[in-house]
Amino acid sequence: MRLFIDADGCPVVNRAIAIASRWGVEVILICDSAHRIEREGATTHTVLKGADSADFYLVNRIQKGDVAVTQDYGLAAMCLAKGARALHQNGLEFTEENIDQMLLQRHESRKLRRAGVHMKGPAPRTKQDDLKFDAALERIFREEAKNMSRGTE
Repeated sequence: MRLFIDADGCPVVNRAIAIASRWGVEVILICDSAHRIEREGATTHTVLKGADSADFYLVNRIQKGDVAVTQDYGLAAMCLAKGARALHQNGLEFTEENIDQMLLQRHESRKLRRAGVHMKGPAPRTKQDDLKFDAALERIFREEAKNMSRGTE
């Protein structure tokens, strides 16, 4: 099991590294060349700046049993398709049950923005968001560790 973090603009990088360290999970930060993100306890892979370049780099390396932290619904869907797990920075786990609705909402929002409708941005990050993220990542690591000990990845 490895933890991949879509690190460009991710507010939970340090929290995720700390949790992964307690579980002995390798952490891989993915960012594009417009950002330089180095953290102790993680390996950084920097890709050329370009539309979705970091996303494609990540999805080409993630495997079943790995976990991705991302706020990108499209990347989350690709990770799920590869048998990996995906977690939003607010603690919401992307699943086969919720990803289609999220992708549809993203599509509808893009259509409205193209039509000139001003969309409300995300709410400011709260301490509660951090706590939900921590609890969700701990739960995922616990479940994956149990699956690996049973031999079912």
